[in-house]
Amino acid sequence: MGNTIIKVEHISKSYILKHQNTERYSTLRDVITNKAKGLINPKSKILSGQSEEFWALNDISFEVNQGDRVGIIGRNGAGKSTLLKILSRIVSPSKGRITIEGRVASLLEVGTGFHPELSGRENIFLNGSILGMSKSEIQKKFDEIVDFSGVERFLDTPVKRYSSGMYVRLAFAVAAHLEPEILIVDEVLAVGDAEFQKKCMGKMKDVSGEGRTVLFVSHNMSAVNLLCDKAILLKKGSISSAGKTIDIIKDYTAEPVKMSSTSDFLSDYKTRRGHGEVRFSEVVINNGDPNIEPSEDTRIKFSAIVFEDVPSIDFMFAVLGTTDNLPITNSMLIPISDTSVKAGTKLSFELVIPKNIFRTGVFPLYLWIGKKGELAAENYHYDCIDSVFNLNYVSLKDRIELGYDPFQPNGLFNINFKIENKELY
Repeated sequence: MGNTIIKVEHISKSYILKHQNTERYSTLRDVITNKAKGLINPKSKILSGQSEEFWALNDISFEVNQGDRVGIIGRNGAGKSTLLKILSRIVSPSKGRITIEGRVASLLEVGTGFHPELSGRENIFLNGSILGMSKSEIQKKFDEIVDFSGVERFLDTPVKRYSSGMYVRLAFAVAAHLEPEILIVDEVLAVGDAEFQKKCMGKMKDVSGEGRTVLFVSHNMSAVNLLCDKAILLKKGSISSAGKTIDIIKDYTAEPVKMSSTSDFLSDYKTRRGHGEVRFSEVVINNGDPNIEPSEDTRIKFSAIVFEDVPSIDFMFAVLGTTDNLPITNSMLIPISDTSVKAGTKLSFELVIPKNIFRTGVFPLYLWIGKKGELAAENYHYDCIDSVFNLNYVSLKDRIELGYDPFQPNGLFNINFKIENKELY
């Protein structure tokens, strides 16, 4: 549209992190011990009870025009939510200034802007009043809000009894339908089911088509690509790049997916579990390409080294959820060797996951290698690595339709994988 509606000038935000003993009571021995530790390492802030200044955002500047759909992306801790809270006037910046023209409706986390003791009906009017709307304006949109949210049956129930999904349904319906000039939506939409997410995406497109502005934070790159015409990539509190959405997504997904091809990383990985008779030496996902098309087969190459003679070798993996790191697949057990294997042996094999199994998103892997028949014995395995390597499904192709979701897991499911090129040498 050409008219600047949001102007952010050199915004920075700092927090004070206090490192101190949180216990209410300390014994004389604790006091003496802590004093001694402080003498040994006087620079330690944690031991000496000092504070540390942390900059969540550092010198952020950008402009958004009326009608723009802007995706804000980045790793966890990059500063996305802090930036949205500043734009929503929930927190104040430590430095810099922002200029916003128009009413802002924000959906930042479950429950934001709702009073838990009030009913859904009352919260609709409360939110509308906060946005500066009159009672008649709210009443005009009331039926649309209720119909979109799908919570009509529970409209007069206090929202503290709502599930997180119901909360989000109603909160988004209110934010999108009460005609704000600027709609700010954080990753909270991930709480909703696939059908509701599709409705939300369509509504945000309609909102921008009416000349209103959308700021959208998500880890779902397909959703960002479909909805947003511009994007901003944040990295450690600063803007890493900004511009056309497809280009910024490529920058983001090409960034350190060091977890997709990492023999060096594995040699330094300290938190892996196991007795060490056999160790993973390399895991390569799609030849090291960080972007996996959901509509194409996924190939994962595993390599390992046998350091001590072992009676047998089994391999097992599972795919974990995008947000809670809980398994969404059943454990896939693969016999590598039913007979003894000598120290010094190297092994490799490729696992092929068929296309159109997963929707877009980042799915961590659970990897296990151990003795045959000992799968249930968590206290005995050769090597175990949890939530380090990721399947990063992101579609950069226009053929993927809005709301593309070929598989919405409902409990654990099995993958009809194939094993190729298995070799011991």
